[in-house]
Amino acid sequence: MAIPLGAVTEWQTVAPESEGFDAGRLQSLAATLAGHQTRALLVARHGRIVFEWYAADSDPAKKQGTASLAKALVGGMPLLVALSDGRIGLDDRASKYIPEWRNDPQKQLITIRQLATHSSGLDDAEDPKYDHMSIPGWKGAFWRRKPDPISIALRDAPVLTKPGTVFGYSNPGMAALGYAVTAAMQGTSTPDIQSILRDRICRPLGIPDEDWSISYGESYRVDGLKVYATWGGASFTPRATARIGQLLLQHGKWEGRQLIAEQWARAAVHYAGAPIPNRTDELDRPANGIAWYVNFDSVWKGIPADAFSGSGAGQEAILVIPSLDLVIVRNGSDMSPRTGNRHWVDLEEFIWRPVLEALRSGTAKAPYPPSPVIAAIHFAPAEEILRKAIDSDNWPMTWGDDNVIYTSYGDGEGFEPFLDHKLSMGMAKVNGSPPAFTGENLRTYAAERTGDGKKGPKASGIVMVGGVLYLWVRNTGNSQLVWSDDHGKTWHWDFKWSESFGSPTFLNFGRNNAGARDDYLYTYSQDGPSAYEASDRIILARVGKERVRDQNSYEFLQEVVDGKPVWTKKLEDRGTAFSFPGHCQRTDIVYDAGIRRYLLAVSYSHGGAWGIYDSAEPWGPWTCGFHTEDWGLGGTHGYRFNAKWMSADGLSLWMVFSGVKPYDAFCVRKMTVVKR
Repeated sequence: MAIPLGAVTEWQTVAPESEGFDAGRLQSLAATLAGHQTRALLVARHGRIVFEWYAADSDPAKKQGTASLAKALVGGMPLLVALSDGRIGLDDRASKYIPEWRNDPQKQLITIRQLATHSSGLDDAEDPKYDHMSIPGWKGAFWRRKPDPISIALRDAPVLTKPGTVFGYSNPGMAALGYAVTAAMQGTSTPDIQSILRDRICRPLGIPDEDWSISYGESYRVDGLKVYATWGGASFTPRATARIGQLLLQHGKWEGRQLIAEQWARAAVHYAGAPIPNRTDELDRPANGIAWYVNFDSVWKGIPADAFSGSGAGQEAILVIPSLDLVIVRNGSDMSPRTGNRHWVDLEEFIWRPVLEALRSGTAKAPYPPSPVIAAIHFAPAEEILRKAIDSDNWPMTWGDDNVIYTSYGDGEGFEPFLDHKLSMGMAKVNGSPPAFTGENLRTYAAERTGDGKKGPKASGIVMVGGVLYLWVRNTGNSQLVWSDDHGKTWHWDFKWSESFGSPTFLNFGRNNAGARDDYLYTYSQDGPSAYEASDRIILARVGKERVRDQNSYEFLQEVVDGKPVWTKKLEDRGTAFSFPGHCQRTDIVYDAGIRRYLLAVSYSHGGAWGIYDSAEPWGPWTCGFHTEDWGLGGTHGYRFNAKWMSADGLSLWMVFSGVKPYDAFCVRKMTVVKR
């Protein structure tokens, strides 16, 4: 959820705990950064400042240098305005706007996209043997800005590689981009970079004019255009920087007004298809969006893949993580004496991971408000728990067309009479209802697998629809679809998910999936590759029930707008279905027709911490029906529901779970829902 930030200079500040942070960890981080050349640190979540720290000589009103973070703030944002207005095209030849390049056989090939992604082939103005002001030739003149740096960039910077083929960081390339955007905006009310930023970005965001400056405090006249430096020379208060990041997090929309067209706000922070940087020269260097850096291939380990950043020398940086509605701004100088290729590694080590750890280890309260339907959930006493299939666990379930429950067990010998050997994955079916039910092992060599724990495939979700059983199997790098059209006698192994979907589960309705809301099957999973690690969020996919085996037919929840889901065919554009940083592990979900609510069970760990969340729709909004950090039974996990074992009014259910001894079994516990 994105909440508009405060007006003008005011910005709501809340206690870190209210947004799930461990305040002590944030305070410790600030103390550490005080000894690592940091002037400012700002952390905002859900549009509210949760932590703000400044060195003794800084405060919220003091502008901070941004170095090459300006490329995103000053170079990138006006480009997005020009793209939104249709004044320029991302794949236009830059020579359309730069007359001097039209007769140059190499420069005439350069596109706007290539300038914005450091793949134009233009040389940089750096020379490691000199500081900027001492470099001889055109490169030094560029930094000395005499007579003006834009003319030097356009005229003197040579093309070293074929445009679009190699990543090559280029300050002159960003200068050329600024010139092109300025030329494209002639004849409008904002004909230069400064007026675009002022009137189209900063003032609408409530950023006062005194909170930012650009271009080393000067402008230049080139070819009759008023041009500014877009590669550096800017200063922004941390709050101003954070607001621009929040604008992109909100897809260009601010307090009901679309400042940047949603198409371009999204494109800016997604991989732009440009060449990937050499990550030996600079460790963990990210790929490019449009003038922003993106983590689409998870080069920043432990940071969500939807994260994007702008950054400059001295590790002046902003990190935005849309899936967590999180913005982090840091200003200062290099944080360690280590130089060379550790720019990004130090940001990860000193700033980004510690902030995420503070979030993931934060307060134990539920991440969503109390349910408007469920007042409480009570469980039968521990001594009334029924246990069968001793020493087998896992147990995803579905209600078959033949009125039996189909399930799968892991790391055991199944129901009594036990198998004579242990399986990593075996199949079973359950007849009857608690307390009088019986389990039967369903021997099917096509589905059975061996291997302990992580080393063996295991079922994570199962559903029957149209008489066909579909099974999600985890621990297969990442998970795999398996299906049976003869009630589990034979099984067919189908496509795999190799990105995310580490432990997927199906949404279940009634018998043979009767009562489904539509003609889709819905799949939920923690957003990570492993069932053994907690993620920050749960993602959601859907597919037509007639096309379950066609991987290309799957759609992924991107966002929910005014209660309506927006779906995308691109897995990399997946959004958040449920968020609880550091607490999303294995899941299960069923529709409780009696109370007309979807019940989502979320296991936070293997230690008995879990919750039940409810919603009127499969994609939320979610509310909390039950939440605990300790269920009181020791190490339990794998909390499962099935519609067959629900009363007609939806208030009495028998759930299944497993865990460590004595609950390493098919454990059945009665659960009672109390309505408001």
